[in-house]
Amino acid sequence: MSYQAFDDKQAVLALWYIVNTSLAAFYKLVAHCGDAKAVLLSDPAVWQGLGIHAAHQKRWQDAVDVTAFIDKVAYDVGCGSYGLLIVGDAAYPSVLAELYDPPPVLFYRGNVARLNDKQIAIVGSRNPTESAQKITFDLAQYLAQAGFVVTSGLAQGVDRQAHLGALAQLPSLSGRTVGVMGTGIDVIYPRNHNALFAQIIKDGGCLISELLPSTPASKHTFPRRNRLVAGLSKAVIVTEAALQSGSLITARLCAEQGKQVFAVPSSIDNANAEGCHHLIREGATLIYHPDQILEDVNLQDDEFFSALPKTFSQGNTLYGETPKAAETENSAKSAPASTAQTATQPVAIPENLQGLYALMDTPKDLDALVMASGQDVGSLLANLMELEILGVITQVGGRYGRC
Repeated sequence: MSYQAFDDKQAVLALWYIVNTSLAAFYKLVAHCGDAKAVLLSDPAVWQGLGIHAAHQKRWQDAVDVTAFIDKVAYDVGCGSYGLLIVGDAAYPSVLAELYDPPPVLFYRGNVARLNDKQIAIVGSRNPTESAQKITFDLAQYLAQAGFVVTSGLAQGVDRQAHLGALAQLPSLSGRTVGVMGTGIDVIYPRNHNALFAQIIKDGGCLISELLPSTPASKHTFPRRNRLVAGLSKAVIVTEAALQSGSLITARLCAEQGKQVFAVPSSIDNANAEGCHHLIREGATLIYHPDQILEDVNLQDDEFFSALPKTFSQGNTLYGETPKAAETENSAKSAPASTAQTATQPVAIPENLQGLYALMDTPKDLDALVMASGQDVGSLLANLMELEILGVITQVGGRYGRC
């Protein structure tokens, strides 16, 4: 097959391969020639005149190698190994298409429709404190329950907890997460995240990469991943990050795209949170309650808030208690609600949940409930969520108890 035989989509994919995913080279060539097909059929003098790297020119001149790559991708897509989106496709995420240099090609696995759902990014340290892990998980779970897709970068630590929190829903609500890869779509990194990748796909989430298949992880690929995390999301939340964390790159990119940056504060002697404190000092919005995020992105309405989990809906902060400055006001506001609550009929607890509910005669943490119930963590979290939705239990400071 010669370049003349390529259709428009094949031409875009071929050019993306030829320039080795260089956005600058891709768009410089397309801007000069008009489209990818015209670039492939252009004269060598054009490439030389535009200062395109010699390695790209050499790859372009080897049509046999380029055709073999196109055929391999077509085979993989046909086998269901992954899917392919070209900018301009109906399923291509509209928020990425609005970037000044959107990735011309996206490889994906899983539910591609997730890419056009409303998304909020949660990012942070690869080595978070136990408190930050808990906050991240709860925050992701809350936002997913509220209807958002939680987007992150599939790394250890905060990213992992963000994806797991978004997945910890009832079956009808699961899969509200997008993982952006810093490798090729067929490369699992970190290697111990095989189960996480599989769960995201199985539960209806989506994994994406702009990098060519088989691309390994490197220090150059992660900033590109961070750019897509920011580009896909309405806002970014940094739950814990050091000053040198890559999460601050995501936050900066989000701010440059005109989106809001949220940061969770911590103790001033927590070196692992210095990045969050720096962001707050530079103008990021300090948050201690997830409702503040929903308010600031202007997506609150009656239907939206009626579906929120009970974990934070009764005045609890991310740390499990109401700030003292707001305590008087919140208690005054809550009095009528308490009166109304006592007038309602008791909630009927499904038979399959009665045993778990009985265990919470006193507040217990997740580990204690796993041991007492004999359930695996995934099933237990789903059952706890169902009880929270029924309004018969609540979670404060990592402990579950009856309301």
